[in-house]
Amino acid sequence: MGNYLNPGNSGFTGIRNDTYVDKSSLIGLINETIETPRRLTCISRPRRFGKSFAAKMLCAYYDRSCDSAALFDDLKIAKDPQYADSYRKHRNKYDVIYVDMTAVIGAIKGKEDIIPFVKRNVLEELVKAYPEVKITEAFHDTLANIVALTGTKFIMIIDEWDAPIREAGDDSKVQRAYLEFLRSLFKNSGATDKIFAAAYMTGILPIKKDGSQSAISDFQEYSVICPMEYAEYVGFTEDEVKELCRQKNRDFARMKLWYDGYTFEDVGSVYNPNSVMKAVRNNRFRSYWTETSASKSLMKYISLDFDGMSKTVAALLGGVEVPVDPIGFANDLVSFRNRDDVLALLIHLGYLSFDEETGLARIPNEEIRMEFARSVREVKREDTIRRVRESDQLILDTIQGNEEAVAARIEKIHLEETSPLFYNNEQALRSVIKLAYFSYKDHYLKFEELPSGDGFADIVYLPKKLSPMPALVIELKWNQSAEGAIDQIKKKQYPQGLEGYGGELLLVGISYDKKAPDGNRKHFCLIESGKK
Repeated sequence: MGNYLNPGNSGFTGIRNDTYVDKSSLIGLINETIETPRRLTCISRPRRFGKSFAAKMLCAYYDRSCDSAALFDDLKIAKDPQYADSYRKHRNKYDVIYVDMTAVIGAIKGKEDIIPFVKRNVLEELVKAYPEVKITEAFHDTLANIVALTGTKFIMIIDEWDAPIREAGDDSKVQRAYLEFLRSLFKNSGATDKIFAAAYMTGILPIKKDGSQSAISDFQEYSVICPMEYAEYVGFTEDEVKELCRQKNRDFARMKLWYDGYTFEDVGSVYNPNSVMKAVRNNRFRSYWTETSASKSLMKYISLDFDGMSKTVAALLGGVEVPVDPIGFANDLVSFRNRDDVLALLIHLGYLSFDEETGLARIPNEEIRMEFARSVREVKREDTIRRVRESDQLILDTIQGNEEAVAARIEKIHLEETSPLFYNNEQALRSVIKLAYFSYKDHYLKFEELPSGDGFADIVYLPKKLSPMPALVIELKWNQSAEGAIDQIKKKQYPQGLEGYGGELLLVGISYDKKAPDGNRKHFCLIESGKK
């Protein structure tokens, strides 16, 4: 067993020795691609979503230098009638080349050494395993010679394939050299078919684009934007999280609040495995995202000077979904043309979840919202600073009962941020409140009800534990008085989040006349104390 050629099954053995969520059916999908035109697979997901665990599992399964039956025979892949035959057919039958590109980068002195390092170390192990092989100048020709000698094709697994793209930044020379190396292996159809039974790459970013096309176009790509049949295999499904909570006696409702939010078609909710497992082990719900290197970059991206970026961040923090067109994104960390490219990157990094059907993105959960709230206060752009200060002041005015100031601020947001066509639209009104109070995260959790009747249903801001702030129930109505808005609040049942809450409670009613004869929809506010 080596580090690059046939690394064995010790990595997956360690994973099985711990609490393990069975993702082995992924093997069945990869087996279906072996020796087909679909043999090249690239899975991109955010950090800490289990990509490396999957790569180690595949190494253990395909590596012919070891016997991994004991690791897999009790898992889904061995029990599922759909995959049982292929499971036995391909288990431990291939030479595996495994390269962790983050480890490579950590071992070299300069980025220009990436490809020479990989070739040198892989070739050393190949020559040791097959001393009679003919070594050629072209790396892929040497691999082809080994296949001709052994009669066995390779399975190649590249973990964190995009690390050189991310580390190179705007160094196009390094990026080109790396992409050319990959092309020599995977875009040379004659050589690729002769050498590889299958290849599997993981990364944070999809494959880098040359112009508008993927630089290695023969790969079947499954990104966080369009995961298709691989959606459930990178990340934990809701059923898997429920079962973990049942086994470990953890609060599933809190787990969902903190770590849910990535929703994929036909799968539903997908959770960040790293955060879920740490919450399960520690029985402590907090942001574990801070421990990833990705968290350090958020402020840089939301500070980029593109039109509408500050407003978009405010909307996201307030809980508003925003439209994103991710198609033109170049799949790197530097080639930004507009706001959509920045948001597309944040989707791939896991800061935003994306609904492919609606084209809308949002902050997925409490963990990520905390990172946004922390970062936005460090952004130095003047318009961002202004928005934060105005939202902070609005919350203070609300708590102090400054009704005129609250009405004026809501009126300003309503006028500036809402198209006249949708001025009285239920969702637009909901967005007005979210935008106005977007900095609530410092002190509050937000709860919502669905729109009902001729108006805007309640938004409740419930103080966090130990916060001295009062709870806020806010309603914006048209063609009623502010007193009518308060009456509407009183007639409704409060969200479940208020059950058992015994602290101070403020009812905030805001109204305006949508048919004001002068076109000036002046807003009015009434704030009064309320009890459940």
